[in-house]
Amino acid sequence: MKALVTGGTGFLGSNLCDALLQRGYQVRILRRASSDTQLIDHLAIEQAIGDVCNIESLRKAMAGIDLVFHTAAMVTFLKRHRDEQLEVNVEGTRNVVQACLASGVRRLVHTSSVAAIGYPPNGELADEQTPFNWEGTSGYKYSKRAAEQEVYAGVERGLDTVIVNPSVIVGERDIHFHGGHLLRAVKKGMTPLYVKGGMNVVYVGDVVNGEILAAEKGKTGERYILGGENLTHKDIFRRTAKIVGGIPAFAPLPIPLLRSAAFFLEGVAKVTGAEPLVSRDLVAGAGRFNWFSSEKAKRELGYSFTPFDIVIRRAYDWYRGKGML
Repeated sequence: MKALVTGGTGFLGSNLCDALLQRGYQVRILRRASSDTQLIDHLAIEQAIGDVCNIESLRKAMAGIDLVFHTAAMVTFLKRHRDEQLEVNVEGTRNVVQACLASGVRRLVHTSSVAAIGYPPNGELADEQTPFNWEGTSGYKYSKRAAEQEVYAGVERGLDTVIVNPSVIVGERDIHFHGGHLLRAVKKGMTPLYVKGGMNVVYVGDVVNGEILAAEKGKTGERYILGGENLTHKDIFRRTAKIVGGIPAFAPLPIPLLRSAAFFLEGVAKVTGAEPLVSRDLVAGAGRFNWFSSEKAKRELGYSFTPFDIVIRRAYDWYRGKGML
């Protein structure tokens, strides 16, 4: 079977390409001419030059393709990038859907995020049915939810599509320190304080396996949360510090102070042009227990996840091997 991966030069996409090759798939990626290819240069894959914002390049890239994994997205929590983020995440997904329909692709696996899922009351676990209730908070969350609506529109037009919703991904090949920012911040002693609440962290290898399981076993039009362990921020920082070094978190950080700091740092960044350490969008859900259930994926796909400490150890060993931490 021949698969196309959008975002194939990125963190998740490059890991997915590697896993697909190991399972006997023929793999093609769609990438921009300016993309950094260091993560996939050693892989025996085809490369189509294009952009999800250019539907003609998508149609050309999908020639002879059976299965599309749409992983391309713009991850940012800065309001000054909001328009570009909506173009890539929402309009880009609309283009992918339309190109799949026009090209006769058998199945699309769309990589969304738990950011597109709402939060339940009283610290309960969110699942695929938890309604989105983040209006007016994070632009990234909104863009991922809006992208899902484009996918559902494609399903109504007859496109065989499955959606996967990974949580915070950590692991090898994260050269831009997305989920890996956790390790770097703890290693550098930047997390002596912790915020009330918690989050769900998942290993990149588990997400990749979940993507392929969704392609092979997922039900059309269904979402599947691909998560790991649910932990408090305090536990996450302390357990990470035990593995990578750094200062274990020892005191809570008041949420109002965190939000004030984000406002101040955004103002400084606007003047200097630098990226702020935290933004108002990033801390919009601070204090909540953003915990998720992967039971549906376990039950219907055969999904499983790696314990948190092993995830951090694998990521840290990779960074150390590359001289990045």
